[in-house]
Amino acid sequence: MSREEVFERLTNVFREVFDDESIVLNDTTTSDDIEDWDSFEHINLIVAIEEEFSFKIPMGKTVTLKNVGEMVDLILTIA
Repeated sequence: MSREEVFERLTNVFREVFDDESIVLNDTTTSDDIEDWDSFEHINLIVAIEEEFSFKIPMGKTVTLKNVGEMVDLILTIA
């Protein structure tokens, strides 16, 4: 799976979780960039990502990710 494919699938997940078709992700996107991305929605987001990519993200990793780029890197190493 390429980085671009991960971004495409991840963008769809973000748009669904946050119910916002205007979301555009890049490596530096953080929770500060998406209005409704709070701690509760972060949990929903992680669950949706796990379902989309069919794997579990280690709990310790979910709290250390600093931006979407790190999330993509993690997905590429697990997938």
